[in-house]
Amino acid sequence: MPGTKRFGELKKSIGHVTQKVLTAQLRQMEESGLLTRKVYAEVPPRVEYTLTELGYSLKPVLDAMWAWDEGYKSRLEGKAE
Repeated sequence: MPGTKRFGELKKSIGHVTQKVLTAQLRQMEESGLLTRKVYAEVPPRVEYTLTELGYSLKPVLDAMWAWDEGYKSRLEGKAE
């Protein structure tokens, strides 16, 4: 979550996602006010994304979801034994 990220960094950190899907999601997040997009007039074009204050406000929700998932996976692993 922290800092400004370039498109390639985001794509790499997410894992298996197509460029089309990631672009659509980032545009939707920008329209919702969750992030800002800055395009630099360079060749090749450079685009950077930064979370807004509203975007950062989702951190506790995402942290809670991550913690829930970790507990859920632990329970599944325990049942497999």
